[in-house]
Amino acid sequence: MTTPPAGPRLLGPAEVRQLAERLDLRPTKQRGQNFVIDPNTVRRIVREAGVGPDDVVVEVGPGLGSLTLALLDVVRHVVAVELDDRLAGLLAETVADRAPDHADRLAVVHADALRVDALPGPPPTALVANLPYNVSVPVLLHLLALLPSLEKGLVMVQAEVADRLAARPGSKAYGVPSVKAAWYADVRRAGSVGRSVFWPAPNVDSGLVAWTRRDPPVTTATRLQVFSVVDAAFAQRRKALRGALRPLAEAAGRDAGDLDAALRGAGVDPLARGEQLEVGTFAALAEGLLGDPGEGPRPADHP
Repeated sequence: MTTPPAGPRLLGPAEVRQLAERLDLRPTKQRGQNFVIDPNTVRRIVREAGVGPDDVVVEVGPGLGSLTLALLDVVRHVVAVELDDRLAGLLAETVADRAPDHADRLAVVHADALRVDALPGPPPTALVANLPYNVSVPVLLHLLALLPSLEKGLVMVQAEVADRLAARPGSKAYGVPSVKAAWYADVRRAGSVGRSVFWPAPNVDSGLVAWTRRDPPVTTATRLQVFSVVDAAFAQRRKALRGALRPLAEAAGRDAGDLDAALRGAGVDPLARGEQLEVGTFAALAEGLLGDPGEGPRPADHP
């Protein structure tokens, strides 16, 4: 009779501190280092992410390995992207010690997730991470653009950022992160996380954000053109779109008449503000204002 593989031994408060002491590691705010010390929290993250034995998961900022160990118990493979030299060096050793039957499922990439341009192994299907809070939105958007194979994900971020990512048009939290995330996926709030599950405890609350990949709007405008319109629309939130988009239009060699025509073509009131528009409307605006009128509609998930 074959003995089933032993499950990983997850990290608790004592184990996290012991590993940190071994590295003489003092968590820094500069790198957003707050390590999860509660096994129930990492189990919850894995459960809420909806990942299973067929998934290849990207984890950013694995730290000392709390979430990594929980993921390895469930998924086929984990690619952990870690910037810190010492943490990247220790992670495989920790997994070999605490999850020896699962160690072959882990690949550690010592790199800055904001600058990585490829990952080893099979195409990843999910992103599950306790993202460094100081770069959480740029990392999420970069990986969504870089890895079209990602089908779903769940990330833990600062509660305020979670609200922004999942916000809908017309709400106070709706802004640039909301629209850009919606380009790639359907995004929702998946719960809150208390401060006491971290070491050191952060000064802010945390939130879980889940997403499922969907096709971007069909438009002749590129993603970069759409995102430039989004950035301009929210650069001065109190300005109506006619005024907010004027500098962008002028930089593109378009006059006030072109801008008004683009607004009309997208069905947008010139006195509306950016927080009232959903991502498809921004795409239509970019197409009218910046796109090439000679091109026909096409799936727009291109640069």
